[in-house]
Formats: sequence, structure tokens, C-alpha cells
Amino acid sequence: MRRSAVLPLSMYAVAAALLFVPSANAQEWQTTGSLLGESKYGQNFQRYDYVRPDAPKGGTLNSAAFGTFDSFNPFIATGTAAAGLNYQGGLLWDTLMAKSTDEGSVSHPLIAEAYKHPADFSSATYRLNPNAIWHDGKPITVEDVIWSFNVMKKESPNYNQYFANVTEAVALSDHEVEFRFDQKGNRELPLIMGDLVVLPKHWWEGTDTNGKRRDVTRQTLEPPLGSGAYKIESFKPGSEIIWSRVPDYWAANLGVNIGRNNFDKQRFVYFQDDNAEWQAFTKGGIEDIRTENRSARWATGYDFPAFKSGAVVRKEFANTSGEPMQGFVLNTRRPQFQDRRVRKALTWAFDFESMNRTLFYSLYKRTDSYFEAQDLASTGLPQGEELEILEQYRDKLPPEWFTEEFKLPVYDTPQATRDNLRKAFELFKQAGWVNKGGKLVNEKSGEQFKIEFLGNDPTDERVTTPFIDNLRRLGIDASLRIVDTNQYIARLQTYDYDSVTVVLPQSSSPGNEQREFWGSKAADARGSRNYSGIKDPVVDTLVERVIFATNREDLLAATHALDRVLLWNYYLVPQWHNPTIWLAWWDKFGIPEKQPSYIGVDRDSWWIDPAKESALAAKYRSSN
Repeated sequence: MRRSAVLPLSMYAVAAALLFVPSANAQEWQTTGSLLGESKYGQNFQRYDYVRPDAPKGGTLNSAAFGTFDSFNPFIATGTAAAGLNYQGGLLWDTLMAKSTDEGSVSHPLIAEAYKHPADFSSATYRLNPNAIWHDGKPITVEDVIWSFNVMKKESPNYNQYFANVTEAVALSDHEVEFRFDQKGNRELPLIMGDLVVLPKHWWEGTDTNGKRRDVTRQTLEPPLGSGAYKIESFKPGSEIIWSRVPDYWAANLGVNIGRNNFDKQRFVYFQDDNAEWQAFTKGGIEDIRTENRSARWATGYDFPAFKSGAVVRKEFANTSGEPMQGFVLNTRRPQFQDRRVRKALTWAFDFESMNRTLFYSLYKRTDSYFEAQDLASTGLPQGEELEILEQYRDKLPPEWFTEEFKLPVYDTPQATRDNLRKAFELFKQAGWVNKGGKLVNEKSGEQFKIEFLGNDPTDERVTTPFIDNLRRLGIDASLRIVDTNQYIARLQTYDYDSVTVVLPQSSSPGNEQREFWGSKAADARGSRNYSGIKDPVVDTLVERVIFATNREDLLAATHALDRVLLWNYYLVPQWHNPTIWLAWWDKFGIPEKQPSYIGVDRDSWWIDPAKESALAAKYRSSN
């Protein structure tokens, strides 16, 4: 079958199965899984090579969190989960396998000690570690795994697209569970079944202290039963949560945990104001490690007494996992954003260069791919296999996509500013919007073009105002609305916005999660990450092409095509990224000499150094 042939959506699975060359490990038990060739550890993973195996345990890691929380259930589309919890389990729940911290698309044993799959990728079987137990001492069972899968696929907006091709989970024995798929050739799916968070069925189907039956589909502030390295010790609803390390954690001596999870306690204190959080960090005792995300602070703000005395140190860390796409999403569920020319016009009105120079101290770089800083990013003109893929949809794509490179506007001179805004105005005019009396209005209805940006922090004004000013120069009624965290999350989950800034991270081996980002079905699913509301048959088909890629080269071509189509559709206005990780911390930690380059920093490999903590106390006294 020719790969350049025009195929119905479902036929990509058939093509993938026919074209795939089986791996040597198909149907053999694997203790480490990889989508990018053999892991550097092979099948004998003992521990990460950067950790200190005998790192001391003890002390408290103090952290700050922003906003509030009202739930300990992170798997549903309502509520705000507490710090330490997320849809991947967080501190409380383990997954079948653990994603590697130092290699992309690699997983190591956790609840499952091994997995296997047939050569056609039609299913995956996981074998549970017989030592895996819940915090109440009961064993983690195949029944727990099956129940968790069913709950996640039905209730979680993150998992229902991720596991869309998984039809059922079936017990093969007391320690083996098989996941069956409705299509062959989905190379990623057997491995990512290991990302499944396993929940305790007996706890969630039991009753609380008041005798009321628990409900996994609803919010709760009853501390749930877990299996992970930490459990909830205490909390103040919305303002503080303290986690304590489980002393007899069943997986403490597994390779993924050796030399990690070294803090006896992790304490999160919530702030409603970014500046208050920053001031708390400079004083000490509230936030021990800070990932800095304000260029102005990194450039000029580290002049407070504790930093000058050496009590606080900072460092830049590189990472090799690529950069996320961050941008102003344009919600195509709203009528004014459904014309691609309008979305392109809005993109052309965004002046990154002036903002980088005047606000960001020229520290950021422009993001121009959904797969930034990876070989997955499209470049130049389409060619080779990518061109073959796009040729199938030539009649559905604008012709310039095949003859022009995708370029974002550059505002480097006054003339460029005038030219870019003039081009933006011309695009609006082509889409039926004209200037009347200084207002950009629809030539048919006379209604002024409006756009409201949604934010949840007063500092959003700093980075949105320059864009708003340019839009107002075009006659647009542009504004910013700041709401509290609960309102913000609720509006994000129900897509109640014109535009909002989002961050869309990508792995080094994209696959099933792309449905949730761009798929038509996800556009109507509450709480999905299809923030733009994309419903495009070409995008849907390219997503499937990515998922059912037959090898790495095929995946690169398919992802380049998807990236190019997303960019040319202008579903968001790309912002910027920081090419390094900015980290500052109070100098009380022991830190492995080497940190994992893939994620940049692994805080779980740090520990409290008693000598440094004592020295810090002395420095702290001298700085105050």
C-alpha cells in the first residue's frame, strides 16, 4: 500500500499494521519500555545514574502555590486539585510504570514490573509487582487496575482521548491484566498504558467517616487512600497542605525511587498575589526553591539581602526535552474568530520584539512551532514525505502553504511596525471588517470587533497591555478581565473566553494525546486541552497519521505536517519561551553534581543537608 495514497481515517491503522516491522522485543516481557530505541539502561534498570543512592532522608521542603484548592480529586473536570495532586497521580498515587526523568519516551517499572505486546500492537499486557500495596497495607490488585481504567476513560477529560483506542481491560491472572485495542499499529499505545494511575477500588467504593458512600466522580476534601511516596498529613482548605513521606513506602527501593523522595515533609502555602509570593520567598521559610518565570526579576530583582549574603543562590539549567507552545488562544467557538484571516490578522498585530526589548530584557525567544526546539518542528517548505502527506489535502489547504515558509511578523523597526499593522488591517478587511469612525466594524452588521483576554493574576496586565494597545490602534474593542483562580479554572474548563494564555507541552514522541489537543471530539468535551475549539477534518486525519506512524521517520514527517497545518491556521498567537530553566533556592540542600538534562532539574533528587541548613541559619540571621 502506497503511503501517499489518500486513506480514510480508519485506514491509517491498517496501513500502519501492514508497514510496521516488528521489534525484537514484541511479545517478550520488557521491564523498561522505549519508543526511541533501547533505553541507555537497557532492560536492567537499577537506578538513575545522576542520583545519590544513599541520599539522607529528613527535613521539610517548603513550597508556595498560587490560587486556592477545593478538591483532592484531580481526575474530573470540576474543582481545583490541591498542590501535590495532578491527573498523573502526583505525590499520592503511583502509575503502572514511571516516566523516565532523563530520557524521553521511556518508562521504568513501578506498580507493574513488566509489560509486553504483540507485534501488531493490538493489545498490551502488564504484570503487577506482587509487593505493591496501598497505604492501608492491602495489595494493589488487577481489579484495582481494571476499575481505574474504566473510571479514567469515562470521567477524565485527560484520559478519555488518550485511551480512545482501548476497548477493555481484562484480568488474565491474579497479577496480569491485558488492555485490548480496537485498532492495530498504534505503536505508542502499549507503552503509554503504563501512564495509567491506579486508584484503590475498595476505598472509593467504601464509605466515609459519616457513613456516606464515596463518589469518584465528585470533588472531595476527604484525604484519599494512596500508594505513593507521600500521603496527606494535614490541610487548611484553600490555603495550606502538608504531605508526609510514607516511611514504609512499598516502592522505596525500586530503581525510579532510589536516591529520590528525600524530604520527610512537603508543605505548600497558597498565595493570591504573585508579588506577595515573591516577597515571601525573599524572606525565607515559606518557599525554599523557586522556579523564576519573570524576566525582570531574574534580570534585576535578585538584589535582596539573603541573596547578597549567599543565603539564596541561583542557577540556570538547560533541558533537552523541547519547549512548550505558549500563546494567546483564539477561541473558534466564538463567531468572530472562525475566519482564518481574522486569526492571522490578530497574530500580525502582536509585537514580540518590542516587548522582549522593553519588558523581558531580551531574555526570551519567539516560539514558532508547536514542537519547539525538537526535530519534530516543521521548517522551511514541505518536502519529502511531509509533502506527500500534505498533497493529499491540497484542495483543502491554501496554495501558499506549499510555496511560502511560515513566518511570524518581526517588529524590529518603526517601518516594520507600520507595515505589520497595515497587513493586519488588510486581512481584517478581506474578512469583512472595515474602519468606520476609528472603529473596526463588521461591514454587514456594523458591530465593532471585540476581544476580551482572560487572566487570573494582576501581572497578566503587564504582558497583555502592549498587545491590547496595538489592537486598539486597529479600532478593536480589546480588554483584559482578571478573575480569581476558581472562576478562571471554571471558565477555562467550559471554554468561556475569547482569548486566554495557555501552555501546551509536547513529548519527544507525540501520539494519542494529540487527540485531546486538537481533535474535533475534544472540542466539545469539558475540561479538554483543545482550548481553541479546533474542528477540522484535515487536522483530525493528521492526528491519526501521527498516532499510527510506522517508525520514527514516518512520525517526523506526520508531525511536521500537523505542526505546519496548525501554524498556518493561526489557532493561537504564539508568544515566547525561555531557553533555560531559572532556579533559585535557599542554600540548605544537597544536590547531585549531575542533573538530568532531559527535564533539566529533578528536585526529588535533592535532600536537606544539615550542615548547610545550620550555616544557612547563620547567614539568614546576618541578612535580616
